[in-house]
Amino acid sequence: MSLFRKIFGSGHDDSDEENQSEYNSPKPSNLPVDEQFTFNFKKNGGKFIYCENLNEVKEQFENILEENDWFEKEVLCYESKLFHLLDENRLPYQSVTQPTFLFASCENLIADEGSVLFSSNQIRQNRAEQLPANIVILATTSQILESKSDGLRMIKKKYVKEFPTNITTIKYFEKAKEEDFLTYGSCYKNLYLLLLEDL
Repeated sequence: MSLFRKIFGSGHDDSDEENQSEYNSPKPSNLPVDEQFTFNFKKNGGKFIYCENLNEVKEQFENILEENDWFEKEVLCYESKLFHLLDENRLPYQSVTQPTFLFASCENLIADEGSVLFSSNQIRQNRAEQLPANIVILATTSQILESKSDGLRMIKKKYVKEFPTNITTIKYFEKAKEEDFLTYGSCYKNLYLLLLEDL
C-alpha cells in the first residue's frame, strides 16, 4: 500500500485495513533503504540535514556552528579532505587538547539500525567513549546500505590492501529515557549528519 493511500485513504476498504488507522506510519522494513535509514536514524535521536550540493553543506555546517556556539572551539578531525571546511571557519584542529566536537566522514550509513559505521580512517584507534560528546558527520546518499554486514562487505571491497582497523558503529544519539538491557553500556553522542546527495 502506498504512503499516499495510507495518509489519504483509498476508495475501498480491505478487511485487513479496517483495524489500522489511516495515519499509521509504514514499517521501516517496507521502506526504501534511504527512507528506512532516515526513519531509524531520527528514531535514535540523530539530527539529519539533507544537502543537495556542496554550497548547502557549507551553509548548514555554519548553521550548526552558530546554533551551538562552536566558533573558535577546538575540533577533532583526522581527514585532510575535510580540513578546508574547518579552515574556512577558522576552527583549530591541529594539536587540540579539548575538542568540542568530532568532524568526520564515515564508512557507511546503516539503514536497518539507523547507525553510522566508522573505521580507523575516521576515528583512528579511539573508542566511542573516547570521542567528543558532539559529532558532525559529512556523508553521501550513496553510502547508505541496508545492513551492517553490507557495510563490512563494502569496506572489504574498498580497502583491498590497507584494511582499516577499529571498525565500529555509533547508534545512540540521545540518552535513553529508560535504561534497558539493549542500551546498557552503550555510549550516546549528540550527532549531526550532513547528508550530501550524490546519486
